[in-house]
Amino acid sequence: MLRWTVTFIILAIIAAVFGFGGIAAGAASIAKVLFFIFLILFVISLLTGRKKV
Repeated sequence: MLRWTVTFIILAIIAAVFGFGGIAAGAASIAKVLFFIFLILFVISLLTGRKKV
């Protein structure tokens, strides 16, 4: 699960760079949403992964 989360957050960061940079102005809002969704998923994955012994 952590591997998928890291993969998706990297994709979201790449999308955010293109969206925030003005290259694809229409995709900026989608990039922002994806970035925050995958950031939250990444943090949740880190927290649940730490609980396993």
